[in-house]
Amino acid sequence: MHRILHFASAHARLCLIAGLAAGLLLPALSRAMVPWLPQMVALLLMLTALRIGHRAALGAVSDLRWGLAAVVTLQMLIPLAILLALRAVGMGETPAALAAVLAASAPALTGSVNLALLLRLDGGRMMQIMVLGTALFPLTVLPMLALSPQLGPASVVVAAALRLLGVIVVSTGLGFLLRHLFWPRPTEAQVKALDGASVLAFSIIVVGLMAALNPALRSDPVAVVRWGLLAFTLSYVLQLITLLVLRRSALRGVAGPLAIGAGNRNIALFLVALPPEVLAPLMIFIGCWQLPMYLTPLLLPRLYHWALKDD
Repeated sequence: MHRILHFASAHARLCLIAGLAAGLLLPALSRAMVPWLPQMVALLLMLTALRIGHRAALGAVSDLRWGLAAVVTLQMLIPLAILLALRAVGMGETPAALAAVLAASAPALTGSVNLALLLRLDGGRMMQIMVLGTALFPLTVLPMLALSPQLGPASVVVAAALRLLGVIVVSTGLGFLLRHLFWPRPTEAQVKALDGASVLAFSIIVVGLMAALNPALRSDPVAVVRWGLLAFTLSYVLQLITLLVLRRSALRGVAGPLAIGAGNRNIALFLVALPPEVLAPLMIFIGCWQLPMYLTPLLLPRLYHWALKDD
């Protein structure tokens, strides 16, 4: 088992590609995993917390100031700006506009900590951003719900966000407890094994998240290409802009995690919150949205290195 975990840790990017390929090429397996996605997300969060430990995840009280401003900017101001810009050019009511606004409104992906670790960024800071963003999501999403009445009642979205926050708190709490009890000072080999376990869990989850993409490729490949272009553009432009804005600012130390949080959002949260008739046109986009996120550690390491290197 240790050999498998060490192999996964040493070949993390290969594991991510294998997960994406399995999601596309094994549709029966992908569909079978969909009902188990909530449990797999909880397991991933627990493993990530076990890998990081509570000391790395708990920041100083002063972190709350920049954290609140960052979350409000990422989850409220950016989606509002996108919505207003699209409405100004007459595209505010299109499915593409709805997809972009929903993606920009969501908190950081639950697997964003794993992405940060793969890019050699601060996983503890990333976890702070992810947890704080999820905790504030019931509030930051309200303006978007008010401006987009087709999304349905606010109570449903808020309830879904609170359920996700509960899963995050319980799963990470269990991971921190296990770390404290059994691996308070893990060896290098143990850290590598924990890295491998997180990578495997992260790679397996994407198989279920890709369930809608294989049928779409068979029925309407052109639509998949269009949605894919939107997903890559939105994710990578948000990461690029965040890095460019923050690399020479007082927040340079957290520019990397904030960029990960900006371009890798938990749009799957809306799967349990919005009416099916609203989500139906967006299911292909939600499948495509996994691609830029899981490929970030493969395609953008040079961008992060350039933006965050010491001058």
